[in-house]
Amino acid sequence: MIQTDILIIGAGPVGLFTVFEAGLLKLKCHLVDSLGQPGGQLNEIYPKKPIYDIPGYPSILAGDLTENLLKQIEPFKPEFTLGERAETLEKVDDKLFKLTTSRGTVICAPVVAIAGGLGCFEPRKPPIENIEEFEDRGVDYIIKDPEKYRGKKVIIAGGGDSALDWSIILADIASEVALVHRRTSFRGALDSVEKVMELAQKGKINLITNAQITGLQGENGLSEVIIEEDGKESYSHEADHFIPLFGLAPKLGPIGDWGLEIQDNAIVVNTTDYSTNVPGIYAIGDINTYPGKLKLILCGFHEGTLMVQSAFKHIYPDQKLSFKYTTVAGVNGFE
Repeated sequence: MIQTDILIIGAGPVGLFTVFEAGLLKLKCHLVDSLGQPGGQLNEIYPKKPIYDIPGYPSILAGDLTENLLKQIEPFKPEFTLGERAETLEKVDDKLFKLTTSRGTVICAPVVAIAGGLGCFEPRKPPIENIEEFEDRGVDYIIKDPEKYRGKKVIIAGGGDSALDWSIILADIASEVALVHRRTSFRGALDSVEKVMELAQKGKINLITNAQITGLQGENGLSEVIIEEDGKESYSHEADHFIPLFGLAPKLGPIGDWGLEIQDNAIVVNTTDYSTNVPGIYAIGDINTYPGKLKLILCGFHEGTLMVQSAFKHIYPDQKLSFKYTTVAGVNGFE
């Protein structure tokens, strides 16, 4: 059995940064994640995708952000249980929780911080009859390495941030990029929409709106997609890769059975300290919900920072917490 101060479920960026904030208060952390490596969705879904809203970094690759976070928390010696899903959580007594993973690992802690991102997730697939036949043979739901598409003919479907951002990135990598969307308006950031429109005017992106992909063809992998535009006959379009980016279907998984207040597949929290309805259990990052919630990494960092302050008081109710700036010698774990 493993014992720690704070059990963090989820080793994504928010979970990793929480280790740093907890370390400043001399609290030990153990992280559990169903993925085989730290980084969460950053490493699993888009390690080579630039991120633009991390303070101090005009642009940083998702994988590099994970690497930097791991270096930042290294002095605090966190422990990891990776490749195992958090399965059951029970209260041993008034001051201790016991978590059992899908492989039988048992971890006990007085505080549990759920930082599981979207929880368990799977890509939303378009309703194309034979799409499974081409999975990993031309159809990808996640872009891990854009170099895979260098010099290739790529068709992206979707109207959100992922579809827009990857169309912009692949415009300089693929030989051809077509973006197909069911409408003329997009759900993504205005800046990204403007960039796509500009690239379309320059001929670097083939923008096809009021249309959808209705079929896939090819003998030894994908070679053509069938496009149906409003008011026009269906036609085929050459493609080496078809990438439908319609988002992820989140599921809380076993966490949904832990007696927590759930709203719209997310955990309801108190914004004073991001505590749940169960004392000693907190939820930070994309997995929580509250009025005005924004699913941004930097917001998750803020939530984790306030959460560990409350966690310290929960673990040591009789001790006075003295907050110090990280510029004060001796509080940053490096001395």
